[in-house]
Amino acid sequence: MTASVAALSETTEVFSAAQQPGSAVMFVCRRRHGLPDAVRGAAVFGVLDTLSQLHAEDWKLSVGSMFGRSEPPSAYATGFAHDVDVVGVFEAPTLAAALAGTSRLGRAGWDMLFATEWLLGPREFDPVPSATNHDAQPWGFLALWEWNDAWQAATPTQRREYDSECDVAFAADVAAGIAIAGRHRLDVASTWHHLGIWESPSFTAIDVAMREHARVADFKFTTSRHYVGRRQDIAQLLEDLHV
Repeated sequence: MTASVAALSETTEVFSAAQQPGSAVMFVCRRRHGLPDAVRGAAVFGVLDTLSQLHAEDWKLSVGSMFGRSEPPSAYATGFAHDVDVVGVFEAPTLAAALAGTSRLGRAGWDMLFATEWLLGPREFDPVPSATNHDAQPWGFLALWEWNDAWQAATPTQRREYDSECDVAFAADVAAGIAIAGRHRLDVASTWHHLGIWESPSFTAIDVAMREHARVADFKFTTSRHYVGRRQDIAQLLEDLHV
């Protein structure tokens, strides 16, 4: 978050202000059908080559890399639960690099393979590792939200109380094996205010976590959209597009 942009939420016991710059590059994708094999093959090659270039330019190309792990670019297959096929998040060094990188990926072949909604925004809070598991986890959960009218009308004291209540649920998530890749701010170019990114050991852990967030009234101040998916290497996701 840049110093010129006022904070929408404060640090808490679970979340700390970001110590290093970075910009989320979230993608919500529907695959394009009916491409000739030669066209699809060239597009896949172009995307993978561009991802290799971005990696060399210090992009983080998986949620795991936001925790310092070295792993191939990855995203989440979501078609079993949503009307979109792939959802994921990269992190660029800067917002300008994020915008330029999406254009490069599009020209390289991404736009041939996917109809994509891109959401970009600076990092606000640092990642919070799981208390029990620091390896790659098979499930992802991405939460978009905007503060609603009730939050806009709340006093600073009410907002701090709300953050403390939500912290109870976030601490339980981390204790249960969920890793939270910090928080990114999206309102520089979107109606959504924030993006939260989780790695989870199971779908059940996500379900239990959401019930706890509902219990502490996490959603009383927000309108949100959630995506859940299975982790896959992007190379495999692109190879599966011919199906």
